[in-house]
Amino acid sequence: MTKEQLMEMGLTEEQAEKVLVIYKEDLKSFIPKARFDEVNEAKKNLEEQLKDRDKQLKDLGEKVKDNEELTKQIKDLQEANKKAKEEYETKIKNLTLDNAIKLALKEHKAKYEDLLVNKFDREKLVIKDDGTIEGLNEQIAALKENYKDLFEQPLSGHTPNNTGDNPEGGELQQIANTIRQNLGF
Repeated sequence: MTKEQLMEMGLTEEQAEKVLVIYKEDLKSFIPKARFDEVNEAKKNLEEQLKDRDKQLKDLGEKVKDNEELTKQIKDLQEANKKAKEEYETKIKNLTLDNAIKLALKEHKAKYEDLLVNKFDREKLVIKDDGTIEGLNEQIAALKENYKDLFEQPLSGHTPNNTGDNPEGGELQQIANTIRQNLGF
């Protein structure tokens, strides 16, 4: 939603700005649908893998009595499960960080997101329990300072005071009157 769209709906500029402030604040509490879908899909995938591996372990456990070879297979499967879980957690972390970084770059109006994505030190980014990313704002601020040209700069100034009225006779008439006065006509 843009200020222009709100103004087209009949709001004043001041009202439109207030609505945008509230709108942007509300957006911070929402999880982007793409991120939700990715995390949800990854969760389902991991749960399915864990069910398969648990079934394999259970089947092997029933067959194992004192057989060392089967015991070794169980240990190998347990280690494979542990490794798969670690890979999954790393993958989820990277997906979460990628989405958060791209969203932050869009919010800060980066011109070339692809160039800036790799400038983040992911080791310093920590995903909190509430889904926020600690350290992201600091790195964005540093990037905006070091790579000013890669971010859209806010326009400063004010709207000209144009009442829309056209002075009597327009500018040419006004100039002609000034010349007549100066020449004494």
